[in-house]
Amino acid sequence: MGRNDGKDAAATVSLLDLAKGVVTMRPDATVMLGNAAGLLLRRPSATDSIGKIFQKHAAAHPDRPALRFEGKSYSYGEVNRAVNRHAALLQREGVGVGDVVAILSTNRPEAVLAMLAAVKIGAVAGMLNYNQRHQVLEHSLGVLDAKVMIADPTVADALETVSAQAIPSKVYTFDELDAASARCTEDNPAVTATLPAKTKAFYIFTSGTTGMPKASIMSHYRWMMSMSGIGGMGVRLHHNDTMYVPLPLYHNNALTVALSSVLASGACLAIGKKFSASRFWDDVILNRATAFCYIGELCRYLLAQPPKPTDRTHSVRLVVGNGMRPDMWDEFTHRFGVKRIVEFYGASELNLAFINVFSVDRTAGFTPYKYKVVAYTEDGEPKRDAQGRLTPVGRGKTGLLISEISDKVPFDGYTDADASERKIIRDAFADGDAWFNSGDLVRDQGHHHIAFVDRLGDTFRWKGENVATTEIESALDASDQVQQSVVFGVEIPGTDGKAGMAAVTVRDDGGFDPSTLAEELYESLPGYAVPLFIRVVDELEQTSTFKTRKVELREQGYTKTGDDPLYVLSGRRDGYVEFYEGYVEDVANARAPRG
Repeated sequence: MGRNDGKDAAATVSLLDLAKGVVTMRPDATVMLGNAAGLLLRRPSATDSIGKIFQKHAAAHPDRPALRFEGKSYSYGEVNRAVNRHAALLQREGVGVGDVVAILSTNRPEAVLAMLAAVKIGAVAGMLNYNQRHQVLEHSLGVLDAKVMIADPTVADALETVSAQAIPSKVYTFDELDAASARCTEDNPAVTATLPAKTKAFYIFTSGTTGMPKASIMSHYRWMMSMSGIGGMGVRLHHNDTMYVPLPLYHNNALTVALSSVLASGACLAIGKKFSASRFWDDVILNRATAFCYIGELCRYLLAQPPKPTDRTHSVRLVVGNGMRPDMWDEFTHRFGVKRIVEFYGASELNLAFINVFSVDRTAGFTPYKYKVVAYTEDGEPKRDAQGRLTPVGRGKTGLLISEISDKVPFDGYTDADASERKIIRDAFADGDAWFNSGDLVRDQGHHHIAFVDRLGDTFRWKGENVATTEIESALDASDQVQQSVVFGVEIPGTDGKAGMAAVTVRDDGGFDPSTLAEELYESLPGYAVPLFIRVVDELEQTSTFKTRKVELREQGYTKTGDDPLYVLSGRRDGYVEFYEGYVEDVANARAPRG
């Protein structure tokens, strides 16, 4: 069966699991208590901010490494002085509290300096996806309505694809920013000490797998709650650690999770120029990293690489991220010698996060805040009872995750007010209450732990059963034949629900045997979850944050597959066979799949 060891996320978390986790936490108890205080006592009205935290580290330990890139280190003092010069220049350009500074850049230290300069003066750093072009980029620029733009010259050609009116009137490249700010003051901006935590810090765009990207709002308060919760309580870096960031800096895992974990302890942030599965560990070693942040797909790419000495000659002791599938968990820790996986669950717009504080295997972790896992309808909406209220599903069950919106855990929303309102569930359990709709299916594991199951938009219903695409993808990826897979539901006229379809890339080291693949899937999945259609493609297009562009494949379905081989499920005995005319009618008339 290849890479799948047959283990899945635990249905529940036991008190014994938590007790074992407490033992592993003991060396970090003092640090954790301090961050627990910040998590529980910090208020949005407090005068605290990202810039204030950074300059405290710079004052206390100016010679400690703060940034590292391609093996070269930059100290806290050095970085803070450069940031202050840039901040003074932005203020001279009229940028003030609440104004937007657009940042269009690949991964490089200058992007971090620009971001810190903006948030130090109370401006909002609008982090643009440098892969965007044409109407998508023009839309994002319109959302930001930035007063100043700072652009990486290596991707500045993206601006040539939009109208001149969409570009801010003042644009600096990094070299121009350095030159223009060379004589500016290196003192900390006075406004930094006065900023309330509720001040907006970032606009972070959705990845745009479908439709136009939306800009979610990240306040200093929510960022610092991540610093205390994910960084201080979960990751627990030491000041001599280095966190390697292979994800783009406009991604929340890099901008919030990794950077806040670093600033929770005054550690070092190492920036990977661009993710490369074949050279990943070489860059980790070059930058002397002891931790890195991940997306699940990134880990899958690393596991797909042939074994080599660098798999174990690095110094990484922990990783933090989301999307580590249960079937990859043990193999990843064993192959790469990683002692701790700090999986978390969260989203740019979500008002809480779960973090694997107790180091329990195959869980998205714990949160101290109020949430519910509730029943949902076939249309993916929260299901209301006769009294119009929602119903929790109970421990060990799967349902829709919702989180309470309150003064302590606010929902910052999107720049689009209508889009923000659509994410709020009102009068869920009592008149006047408000809850955030995550749109995600999770399993309630008990003791305030959850396991991620699927996106509601991806889950489909077939033969009266809810089918999670992630479950099928895990089974497909466990096959020695499959390099990568993406699963979605497709409509078949004359049937209820949607049938499963997978697009797969196959490994280079062997042919594709559809019959064997069917046997493997029947062994690892319920019969109703075995996909009816398998499309073999040359590659699966990814966003820059490793999300597969599923929408186009779903729209093409089984009728617009071009020259790609298409196989259909005949049944347990015959497995997958080549698509034939009349198969869809056979399914509708219950003549296929057989057995």
